[in-house]
Amino acid sequence: MATVLVVDDMLYAREASAKILQDAEYDVYSCKNADEALTSINNIRFDAVLSDIKMPGLSGIDFLERSQVLCPDLPVILMTGYAELDAAINAVKKGAFDFITKPYDPDYLVHSVKKAIDHKKFKDLEKNYRNLLEEEIKSKTRELSSSLSKLKDLNREMIYRLTFVAEHRDTDTGAHISRMGLYANKLAEQLEMPADFVDMITLSSPMHDIGKVAIPDNILLKQGALTAEEFDIIKTHTTIGAKMMSASSHKCVQMSESVALYHHERWDGTGYPNRLKGTDIPMEGRIVMICDQYDALRSDRPYKKGFTHDETLSILTKGDGRTMPHHFDPDVLNAFTQIEPLFDELFTKNSG
Repeated sequence: MATVLVVDDMLYAREASAKILQDAEYDVYSCKNADEALTSINNIRFDAVLSDIKMPGLSGIDFLERSQVLCPDLPVILMTGYAELDAAINAVKKGAFDFITKPYDPDYLVHSVKKAIDHKKFKDLEKNYRNLLEEEIKSKTRELSSSLSKLKDLNREMIYRLTFVAEHRDTDTGAHISRMGLYANKLAEQLEMPADFVDMITLSSPMHDIGKVAIPDNILLKQGALTAEEFDIIKTHTTIGAKMMSASSHKCVQMSESVALYHHERWDGTGYPNRLKGTDIPMEGRIVMICDQYDALRSDRPYKKGFTHDETLSILTKGDGRTMPHHFDPDVLNAFTQIEPLFDELFTKNSG
């Protein structure tokens, strides 16, 4: 049963309106002024309000405006005499659902209230549908987010397992793979690269040496110094890795191709395979290059003992004849020196 509030300072008019609506099988509450009515609508759920305009204290117009603040969807029907017709029309402009002139036809009163109640039902259905739709969207968004997160985790694991094949042959450990992603992530953040770039280089940097799967063991695992011909073969891991990653439509794989190809290029143009110089080297190549160099200097190899962090920092920033500061992008090297203790921490925590 719908519930209607009748507001009128005249007892006879209030009781007459209430009786008509009760006969129409509505549950009716009544108030003698706007203040009482505002208290009622704040505590009781009404489907429509029937209010006189001219009342002592707060008028029906004042009541309309305040009720809209408390219950924006509650339809208010105003009753008015002919002398107040202009005020009633203005009230409709301010949001009144309808107005009825006194003396009113009982059938028209019931009809107007029924329209107001139907309108309220429609608004409630619309609101409920909108809330359900919003909840459904939120639920689907959470499901999609979860699926994307699982897919991202799967991508990370597949990258790790794929690169482990190459790295295990060379270093007997997958730790280097993990460290490369961590180094590149922090260095890209320090350089204030876009968030999507940071995410992609974190995933793609471990792929830098994927081309080593094609290098013969007798060269890749050689204990002594490499001949010039053997080193030329080693250098092909850059182009081989890039070819393995080529022709992909996925941006992360595209960056992996770039990282594989360019991570041995040097800022001064003395690197390989294409002897690129300066900003001709993509940023991801410049970042991974110093990360790879740092880790290589720190790591034990069959032909050398790993350097300490301080020794490695000195080589990268001052040079040792083989590795020189001008091999690196100055901005990338500067960013590295600003967070170099973090590199030491990452290497220590992710070794073994």
